[in-house]
Amino acid sequence: MKGDEMTMNKKFKFKMPSAYTVLVFIIIMIGILTWFIPSGHYAMDKAGRIIAGTYQQTGYRPQGIWDICMAPIIGMIGNKYTDGAISISLFILVIGGFLGVVNKTEALDKGINQIVYKLQGREKALIIILMILFSLGGTTFGMGEETIAFYPLLIPVMMKVGFDSLTAVGIALIGTQIGCLASTVNPFATGVASQTINISMGDGLFSRILLLVLFDVISITFVYRYATKIKKDPTKSLVYGQREADQKRFLQGFDENQAAETEKLTKAQKRVLFIFCLTFVLMIIALIPWSSINPNFTFWDQSVKWLTGIPFLGKLLGTDIVPFGSWYFNEITMLFIVMSVVIMFVTHMKESEFIEAFMNGMSELLSVAIIVAVARGIQVIMNDAAITDTVLHWGEMGLKSLPKTVFIILTYLFYIPMSFLIPSTSGLASATMGILGPMANFAHVAESTVVTAFQAASGWVNLITPTSGIVVGALGIAHVNITVWWKWMAKLMVVLLIATCVYLAVLAII
Repeated sequence: MKGDEMTMNKKFKFKMPSAYTVLVFIIIMIGILTWFIPSGHYAMDKAGRIIAGTYQQTGYRPQGIWDICMAPIIGMIGNKYTDGAISISLFILVIGGFLGVVNKTEALDKGINQIVYKLQGREKALIIILMILFSLGGTTFGMGEETIAFYPLLIPVMMKVGFDSLTAVGIALIGTQIGCLASTVNPFATGVASQTINISMGDGLFSRILLLVLFDVISITFVYRYATKIKKDPTKSLVYGQREADQKRFLQGFDENQAAETEKLTKAQKRVLFIFCLTFVLMIIALIPWSSINPNFTFWDQSVKWLTGIPFLGKLLGTDIVPFGSWYFNEITMLFIVMSVVIMFVTHMKESEFIEAFMNGMSELLSVAIIVAVARGIQVIMNDAAITDTVLHWGEMGLKSLPKTVFIILTYLFYIPMSFLIPSTSGLASATMGILGPMANFAHVAESTVVTAFQAASGWVNLITPTSGIVVGALGIAHVNITVWWKWMAKLMVVLLIATCVYLAVLAII
C-alpha cells in the first residue's frame, strides 16, 4: 500500500508548464474568443498611431484550427496585418553568437576573476565593484546563467574573510537581476518589447539609466550592510547553522594564489574585453534618438552626409549608411556580427573555431528566438481577427477617467504574476506589449514607460522565483535553501516594489 501511495504521489505531482505550453494555450484561447469578440478598427494618424475616439465595429472574423496552427509561423515571418519577429529573433541569435565567441576567449571569466583576486583584503570594496559589473552585464545583454561559473570562486573568497555563502550569491544574483530589472538596452527585454510596439530601444533610455543607478545603490547597500553585520557577529548569518559544513565544503583545498596565477589575462583577452565594452557603447550611442531629444543634435546625420558625399570614398563606404540615432535591429545585428569577426582576428582564432563558437552561442539562444515567434502568434490571431482594436477600445473606455499614475502602477502589478506564468522575458514582451503599449496612449503615458514597467516587474520576479534556473542553480551551488533566500530577500523585495511604483508614477506624469 505504501508503495502504491508513493507511486500515486509521483504520478500526480504538479509540474509548472513551460513558457511554450503557456503561450500555445493562450493562442488557442484567443482563437476561441475571436468567435465571440467583434472586429473593429481605429483611424490612424500620419505617424501610424491610433486616434482616440475613432473606433468602429466591423462584424466578426473568427479564427479556425488552421489559423491557430499557422499563427506561430506567421509570427516569425509576418503578414499584411502583423510584422514578423524575424528581425528580433535574428538579433537574439547573433547576440548569442557574439557571446559565444567572447566566451570562447575566456576573457570575461578571467577578467572578473582577476578583479576578485586583486581586491583580496578589500572584500567590502569588492562587493561594490562586482555588483556594479554584474548589473552592467544584466542591463546590457541580460547576463544571468553566465554567473553560475563564478559562484565556486566567489563563495570561498567571501567566506574566507568572514562573510557567508548568501553574500556571495547576493553579489552575482542580485547584481545581474537588478541590471535586468532596469534593463537599458537588454535585447531580450527592452529590445523585444520595443520592437513589438515599433519604438526604438533608445526611447526612455535615460530614465532607465537613472533607475539602474538608483536600484544599484539600494541593492549594494542591502548586501553591504548584511556582510558588515555578519562579519562583526557571524551568528547573525541566516546560514550560520551550516557554517562549519560550508567551511569544509568550500574552503578545503582552496588555493587562491594558484588560482590567481592561472587566471591572468593575456594581451589578446584584454583586447577582447575592450572590444566587448566598445560594442555595447556603440550600440547605446547608435540607439539614442539624438534629433528627437534636441533638433540641433544633428552631428551624426551631418557626418554621414559628408562622408557619403566624398567621391569614391562615399561609394566605397556605402550610400545607404544609417547615422547614429536612427539605428534599429538590422543595424545593431550587423554591429555584433562585425565585432565578432574583429574578435576572431585580434585573437588569431581559426576560422573553424570561430564558426563553431559562433554557432554554439547561437544554439544556446535558439529557444529564446523561437519563443518570440510563438508569442508573436498571439498578436497574429488578434490582428487577423481584427479584435486588437476592439480590446484597445475596451481599454480606452476604462482608461478615460484613470490617472496616469494609477495606469502605470496597475500595468506594473499586472506584469508581476504574468512574469511568473511566462518566465521568458522575450515571450512575455511579444505576447502582451502589442496591447499594453498602444493602450498607454489612451492613458497619455509614454509607451517607453510601459516597457520600463514590464522589465521592472520581470526583473523583480526573477530575483526569487523558484521557476528560474538562475535562482535555483545559484542556491544549489551554495547549498542554500530557497526559503532562506526568500527570508533574506523579503525586505529588499518590499523596498524594490515600493520604489518601482513611486518611480513609475513620477515617470508617468513628467
